[in-house]
Amino acid sequence: MRILLVEDDPTVRSFVAKGLTETGHLVEQADNGKDGLFLAVSEKFDVIILDRMLPGGIDGLRILETLRAQHNATPVLVLSALGDVDDRVAGLKAGSDDYLTKPFAFSELLARVEALGRRSRNETVPQTRLEVGGLEMDLLSRAVKREGQKIDLQPREFRLLEFLMRHAGQVVTRTMLLEGVWDYHFDPQTNVIDVHVSRLRQKVDKPFDKPMIHTVRNAGYMLSAD
Repeated sequence: MRILLVEDDPTVRSFVAKGLTETGHLVEQADNGKDGLFLAVSEKFDVIILDRMLPGGIDGLRILETLRAQHNATPVLVLSALGDVDDRVAGLKAGSDDYLTKPFAFSELLARVEALGRRSRNETVPQTRLEVGGLEMDLLSRAVKREGQKIDLQPREFRLLEFLMRHAGQVVTRTMLLEGVWDYHFDPQTNVIDVHVSRLRQKVDKPFDKPMIHTVRNAGYMLSAD
């Protein structure tokens, strides 16, 4: 499984990451709430392990609430030194799937994580269609329509629009687009994004009364039907 581990304690983070890697899982790590939130909303994971108390102005429950508000159903296991009943209830109410109190045995953590992964796989139905307002995308036939009118897209334009539709209503940064659409993990310092967004607008927005692809100044882009 691909697992996101958000934990600020370097000893705990190293211990958990090492154990998960040794049992065959891929582990991405973040040591603060800001980086943890970015990874959680911009990439796909099978399970997220989330420390409740995090530096960076964004704690674990805030990350969890943000994910659930965006209808992200990735299973989340909350780790916390706060073990009172009220604390566990708060974590579960915020949208966590499980709650494990520190200190913990790695064998128990592993069993809980793998149980969440199995449950998620059994529940997951592959998404084959995306729809935002009158804009429709069929992921199987690679067909795109707006208000019933067919739109022909090049492969990269299709990936760009798919990424924007999957993040509809959210600001999508240049970094997110470079990683999610071009598979770049660095900024090539070119206008490749602007060129492709401009081409996409010519096809998705120009023939219609209302634009859907919006520039958010000094931030990125947003696809919205509003």
